Amino acid sequence: MPGLDDLIPNATQIRKEAALKEAEKAEEYARLAASAEAEKHALIERLSKPSGKTEEEKIQLAATIIQRAVRNGLTQVQVYRFPNTLTTDKGRAINQQEKGWENTLTGIPKEIFQLWTDYLKPRGYRIAYQIIDFPGGVPGDIGVIISWGDD
Repeated sequence: MPGLDDLIPNATQIRKEAALKEAEKAEEYARLAASAEAEKHALIERLSKPSGKTEEEKIQLAATIIQRAVRNGLTQVQVYRFPNTLTTDKGRAINQQEKGWENTLTGIPKEIFQLWTDYLKPRGYRIAYQIIDFPGGVPGDIGVIISWGDD
């Protein structure tokens, strides 16, 4: 029969084992947090560069999104959402609706604005870039909305 020390471990030993488990959990959490942060930075880096799509591919994508929205009875559609770090001022000019706000755009958000300017605006479409969330009370993500209704 096992001895009492085998059945009921010493409290000091239990505390050491618990501390090791907590340290392992903290290490795993830190590793996951660092990994998530690295993925976020990689995504922002990718979005801040040109998409690599041809004009024809971009037009086809826009047409598909708009046609799907029209079939669903909509007069506007959010075509893109991006972090405010893809603007040169973290979305401040967009939030304030300042003249020239479009000059703060970079990467894919800038490409979308150019596509609208070149192909959609002449056909009567409108575009809006607006802050769509305010984490901690500060501007967060920005949504790009294309509209074609009478409003």
